[in-house]
This record gives sequence, C-alpha cells and structure tokens, in this order.
Amino acid sequence: MILQALVKYYECLADAGKVTRPGWCSAKVAASLNISQEGELLGITPLKNEETRGKKTIEVPKSKEVPEQVTRSSGVSPNFLCDNSSYILGIDTKGKPKRTKECFEASKERHLQILENVHSGTAEAIKSFYQNWNLDEAETNQVISEHFEELCAASNLVFYVDGDFAQDDPEIKAAWEEFYCQKEKGKKGICLVTGEQTEIARIHGLIKGVPGAQSSGASLIGFNAPAFLSYGKEQSYNAPVGEQAVYGYTTALNYLINTKDLKGYPFRSALGDTMVVYWSESGKEEYQNAFADISEPTVDNQEIIRSVFDNLEKGEGIDVEGVLSGISPDEKFYILGLSPNAARLSVRFFYEDSFGNILRHLKEHYDRMEIVRPAMDSIKYLGTWRMLQEIVNKKSKDKKPPDNIGGAAFRAILSGDRYPETLYQAVLQRITAEQDDPDARIYKITRGRAAIIKAYLIRNTRLSEKEEITVGLNENSKSIPYNLGRMFAVLEHIQEESADNKINSTIKDRFFNSACATPASIFPVLLKLKNSHMKKVERKNVGIKINFEKMLTDIQSRFPVTDDQMIAYPRRLSLEEQGMFILGYYHQTQKRYEKKAEEE
Repeated sequence: MILQALVKYYECLADAGKVTRPGWCSAKVAASLNISQEGELLGITPLKNEETRGKKTIEVPKSKEVPEQVTRSSGVSPNFLCDNSSYILGIDTKGKPKRTKECFEASKERHLQILENVHSGTAEAIKSFYQNWNLDEAETNQVISEHFEELCAASNLVFYVDGDFAQDDPEIKAAWEEFYCQKEKGKKGICLVTGEQTEIARIHGLIKGVPGAQSSGASLIGFNAPAFLSYGKEQSYNAPVGEQAVYGYTTALNYLINTKDLKGYPFRSALGDTMVVYWSESGKEEYQNAFADISEPTVDNQEIIRSVFDNLEKGEGIDVEGVLSGISPDEKFYILGLSPNAARLSVRFFYEDSFGNILRHLKEHYDRMEIVRPAMDSIKYLGTWRMLQEIVNKKSKDKKPPDNIGGAAFRAILSGDRYPETLYQAVLQRITAEQDDPDARIYKITRGRAAIIKAYLIRNTRLSEKEEITVGLNENSKSIPYNLGRMFAVLEHIQEESADNKINSTIKDRFFNSACATPASIFPVLLKLKNSHMKKVERKNVGIKINFEKMLTDIQSRFPVTDDQMIAYPRRLSLEEQGMFILGYYHQTQKRYEKKAEEE
C-alpha cells in the first residue's frame, strides 16, 4: 500500500511538472566549474542558498536537475555531468591517491563514451577538459588551490560553459537519454506495485534527507544478507518492483522530504527520531498545508483551527474563507513515519484515511486534551510535538522524546485509537523524577502533562464511565484519588499562607510522590502538620482559616470512614488512580490561581 500510494503521488507530481522524468533526478550542487570552449578551467562559482535553521542562517547547496545518479556503496561508479571532486577533478582529502585516480579515469571514460558523437560547443568543451586535465598538477592549479577545501567538501560539482549548465544542452540531453535507455536491462517479472509484466529493479534508489540516516541516502527496500534470500532470488528480486515504480516511489519520497511549499514550509515534520511525511491522493498542496497547521498548531493559527472544527461539526466542509479553500473531507490522505536504521529506513507507521476523518480524530484528541490552563497560556490546541515535549527531561541535551513513543502516540491520535501505555507512564515518571530533583521542580505538573493524563484516562480507561472527567475543577467528584489530590493542593496552600517568607521546601517537594502512591501512610502526617500551619494562618487572618476549614471539611466528607469514625485512606493507588490524584491536584491548584487572577 505504501509504494502504490507513493507511485500514484509521483504521477500527480509528474503531470504538474514538479518532479523529474526517468533518467533524471534532483541533486544538491555546491559549485559549478566554469570551463572555456577549449576545456580550460577558468573559475569556480558557488551554488548555494541561504536558509534559516533555528537561530542560525546557513548556506546550503542548490538543487539542480541532473542525469540520474548511481547508487554507490563500494567500488568505482561515476555519474554523468554531476559528481564530487574525486571523479570530476581527481582531487580529495581522503589520502588514497590511487583510488582517486581510478575515480577520475572512470569519469573520463564515461563522459567520452556518452559524448563521442556529440559535437555541440558544450560537449566539445567537456571532452577537451577531460582529455587535457593533468592529474599530477591538479592540486597546484591556480583555480583549484584557491578553492581546494571548498571543492573537496562539496557534495556535487557541475560543468558551466558560456553561460549555460552542461546538463541543459539539448544535444547532451539527447545523448544521455539514449545512453540511459540502452543500459543493461534487468530480469522481467510481475511488478508488485503495478501488477504489470516489466523489468524488475535489481537495487532501489536512495532516499535522502532523513535525519540520522547516511548523508548519501538510505534504502527503503533492500536485501543484503543470505538470511533474507528465498528461492535463490538475490537482492531486490525478493520483492519484485518494476524499474518505473521504483523510480516513481523514490522520486515522490525524496520530493516530500526535501521540497518546501510556496510559503517555505517543508512537507514533513519530526517526532523524535521519526520523520513524518504526508500527502493527498490528488497531490494538492492545500491538504498538506492544512494538515501541517492543524496537527501542529501555533499561537497564530488557533482561531483558524477552531473555525475548521466548527465547520466540521456543522457539516459545512473544511473551507475557511481567505485561509483554506478547495479542500474536500472525502479526499484520501496518507501519513508515513520513517526512522533511520543504518543504511536503510524503518517504517514506524503508515496511515491512510479520508482527510475529514483524520481531522475528526484530531478534534477528538484536542477535546480530550482540553484542560483549564494558566492565564498566560494562550495556546488552546497542543500539537503533537508540544505534547511529546512534556515527557522530555528539560535538563537533557537531547530534547527528543523516546523513540518508541512519538510514532505510536501520533498514530493513535490520527486513527482515534487508544494512546500507548508508554506515553502515560512516561508522564508519571517525569513528574516523579522532577519532584525528587530540586533543580527541576520549576517544571512540576504542567498544563501539558495534566492534559495528557486527562486524555489518557478518558480514552484508555473506564474511569470516565463512573463520572465525567472535566476540563476544570469538579467540586462534585466522588472519586477518592481525585479528592485526595484536591486535599493535597489545599494543604499545600495552607502551608504557603502560614509562612511569612517564601518556603524553600513545601510539602509538595517532600511528600507528593509518596502521597500519590501510598496516601494512607502520608496523609495522617500531613494533617498533623496542617494543625500547626492553621494556627499561624489564624493569627494572620481568621477568615482565611475558616475558608480553609470549610474546603477541607467538604473534601473529607467524600471519603469513607472506619468504625471509629476515622477517614479510611487507601493504602495504595494504582497508576490510573495516581493519574486522577494528579488531575485533582492540578485542578484545585489552577482554581486557586484563577481566583487570585480575578482578585488582581
């Protein structure tokens, strides 16, 4: 299904003239070699664009349409018209002069072979260059010596003659296409993608631009060990895919990974080590732009997302005047998650559905994640990336979420499925770890972590069947863990009100984790501490003391009592109940700050 969808997307791109035709590809070119009609090297012209990445502006090589490049793993295999300095100039910094000479000689032979019967000015210049270039004097050449390090570090170099790139010369293009069509044909068989009898690709093209994968590119499909072979079929003949289909899916995938839309945004996003690419069946960019906005909202597009969801609920379609238009809820949409795996790529997940259903699942997720938030927090919809940042150790250098959580969580959101257990456990572990770490207490229980807990409890458990898990404080809740969390928040508030100065270590810093897990052993201790704190509060303001007593009495009235009229605190709370405890604590704390903000 993945390859079929990508090949169909390639056909849409090809019809729109956005991708190269067979025999050609898009490559990153760092510089051009300016040569005269006599083949003399005149100068070097950098071919780079400035791009802003984070806070830095860097120069990156330009993308050029060039003859299709070979897949190199070992040995000497030259490309035509576009290659690195080892092949075109016979220079590098690898310290292997014998192999460098072999690379240049192979490139020379390939160019002279293809251009043998081509007599245009550009073709003659390239032939003269290869025939006259002296390898022994290459490094001392004045033009080379001025740009030596730059040339050796360049990904690709191309030829430039009399104001034109060599690959744009009509006669050279015709010669290359004739050579490409005459190359050695592969075995014939039934293509798994098209179902047609065609030439089967022996090896598949490389996918470039996936972070963590080899810079030269990685394979999506490939076999390199005897254990993977069957019925005597070697390499990619194990999974027979036609040459045209291979070219189609690799071109489409490279386009998605390395191309940006008109606004400068790529058609991909990152979740930990997983790169996510997405496309619509018709190939229209409007769907990709809409999905990017809605799956990862920003401060600026919150109202647009709200309008989209309102239109969906009313059955009025997805269009938002002046922003999103021409979008059908019935359009089929595809989402693919890829991760690096040495020289290959691993498929983390693949999901397809109608665009409308995907947006409905996103809305359901955002509804479950909705929770009362601090006054300074203006973002209503938390995107997946922001959500996953809640399980990252803020003190760690690597701010990526664990590899096994990001992709699984995103797929669950898109499909409306249950959230992965690992996501919920990671949130609890992060809260527990930061309570024990004095330097990390500033993070504590954030809006995002409370939202994840709320969403998990609603979608994955039956707790919501017993009573509604609300956005804000539920003062009528009968849940014992929820009310324990509320009571802990009130006790913390009492302690803070009793102090004359800022407290270095509150009961939350000392007792939160144990109160959340084993309340029966901690709450009696906290209530004894409360008595001394209340005396200090009473000396400051009797009214506040009375208000605290009313709150505690109301909460404690919801707990069961023993025969001697003592509150029967549960000895242990399960992981689900611990989530309710944290939710109760968060709601009660936010209610307190809400009142404070209203008073101010």
